[in-house]
Amino acid sequence: MTSSLVGSEMCIRDSSMALIIKRPAVTSLVEEAGCDNTLKGRIHSTEIGGAVDGPGVRFVLFLAGCALRCQYCHNPDSWFLKNGRAVTLAEMMEEVASYADFLKRAGGGITISGGEPLVQPEFTGALLKAAKYLGLHTAIDTAGFLGAQADDALLSNTDLVLLDIKAFNDKRYKALTGVELQPTLAFAKWLAALKKPVWLRYVLVPGLTDNFNEIANLADFAATLGNIERVDVLPFHKMGEYKWKASGLAYKLGDTQPPSPALVEDVRGIFRDNGLNLS
Repeated sequence: MTSSLVGSEMCIRDSSMALIIKRPAVTSLVEEAGCDNTLKGRIHSTEIGGAVDGPGVRFVLFLAGCALRCQYCHNPDSWFLKNGRAVTLAEMMEEVASYADFLKRAGGGITISGGEPLVQPEFTGALLKAAKYLGLHTAIDTAGFLGAQADDALLSNTDLVLLDIKAFNDKRYKALTGVELQPTLAFAKWLAALKKPVWLRYVLVPGLTDNFNEIANLADFAATLGNIERVDVLPFHKMGEYKWKASGLAYKLGDTQPPSPALVEDVRGIFRDNGLNLS
């Protein structure tokens, strides 16, 4: 069985029949949502079936471009806009729309990740607006450093923010990511003021982000915000190491091992002791 968009109809065909399901063409949907069909963005990749990037089953769209240079990044090939594939909003939403019914039945939606989605705020905002018009739950996965790029319109079409806070010490954060921590904390406070639901994500790297005092300070900060629905403690892994080598980049964490289950549970306990929900 195959399916294709023909004008304003969706055609589903098998060897014995052609079934026509009346449905507005995606270009019409995008226009009805008040978006520009021809708006262009650059994407790194897509994933359908993601189960950790928001509630339910997700269509995850990884945009190209990132201002951070995290030592443990598993997609260093997504850092530069030039490495992304150029698409129009209509082209991208055609792919999203083909999964919309399934995503809604699965209690999921769309998550815009990267890279860093706020490197392309206009395209990200339009994707979110069009996805909401389709009736999808929306989320962005961001480090928050470019939070000032997220205007009211973008955030009004965002149901959930997955906020990655890499460390809670200014010096350590700069060494780990190459950028300053304070813009991320300012964005976290702004999301709290808006009462925007947040899932806080923290990557646990032995010898790098496992200082219990710093984690306790982060947990205390998160607890004061009032909008943190849950915390995800993510164990460090090296599944992206080969991408560093393929890109001709030096991978500094080659000798670093994943955290032990006991260490992960200790860190989870720090967040739990501050009244925060864990995944």
